[in-house]
Amino acid sequence: MLRIKSPQDLGAGIVFILVGIAGLYFGQDLRFGSAARMGPGFFPYYLSLAIIAIGAVVGARSLVLDGPPIEAIRLRPGLLITAALLVFGFAMDTLGLVFSTLAMTAVAAFAQRKPNLRDTALLGVGMTVFCVVVFVWALKQPLSLFGN
Repeated sequence: MLRIKSPQDLGAGIVFILVGIAGLYFGQDLRFGSAARMGPGFFPYYLSLAIIAIGAVVGARSLVLDGPPIEAIRLRPGLLITAALLVFGFAMDTLGLVFSTLAMTAVAAFAQRKPNLRDTALLGVGMTVFCVVVFVWALKQPLSLFGN
């Protein structure tokens, strides 16, 4: 009988395999092409196969190597990160890139038990500068910096 020594590796392997299968399923309508003339489905197909292979290897490791048990699910981090993304998405039109990035960083900081105000402020300013430089200046995206 098989004994699972690392439940985390088994769970990760299952997730990898499911993501790879989803990639194969959703990419099946894309034209495949050949190695010489790749179609839009060529890369996703082989990438999905690689993800499935990684999942199989990680899952097999769970039978050989000892590892920690699966930890209890903590809702707070997941919910607050999701909320931060929603705040960013909904605030972009009215507040613009600068304030929505700062708001997103502030909300995401509370995913920690004790957020550090100084670190959060530095991260928010750094993310905002990065987003403005990359998306507005370098990529020339038509994003409003300070809202309508």
